[in-house]
Amino acid sequence: MTASPELLRPATTGWSHPRLPVLLYRAALPDDAAAAEDLFRRHGWWPAWRNGIFRYDHHHSTAHEALGVLQGSAVVRIGGPEGEPVCLSRGDAVVLPAGTGHCLIEASDAFQVFGAYPPGQDWDICRDPADAETRRRIERVTVPDRDPFGGPLADGTWRLEERS
Repeated sequence: MTASPELLRPATTGWSHPRLPVLLYRAALPDDAAAAEDLFRRHGWWPAWRNGIFRYDHHHSTAHEALGVLQGSAVVRIGGPEGEPVCLSRGDAVVLPAGTGHCLIEASDAFQVFGAYPPGQDWDICRDPADAETRRRIERVTVPDRDPFGGPLADGTWRLEERS
């Protein structure tokens, strides 16, 4: 059973989703990288890459993104240039709703993450606060049925129910 996530609500205009919070899961991933990616895959979040996080503020207007920390630790700013720094360590996972800014501030030498996306969602890179057209794209991104750990995400609210 995966623990309930912390809910983060970045308040920065143009750098956060208008309704959906960030989901932060602490120490939720298996130690083995392939097993961690397979866990996400089993719940419909398809790993697309392994590497680091860009060192500039950016967000995605066409996809929700889940990041799983495979090795090391890092400080990641969530919510754009005025956002809050969040410390991530091996085993942590974060689900970023479309439109949520993020940027690597510092990382250990061994830091490695993977990025995963729901089926049919391809990520783009937006480096500025969201303009009207970008906001429309963000609003059109569908909410997946499940989070990367199998918990339900219902009615666009990311409502979390008890897991068995």
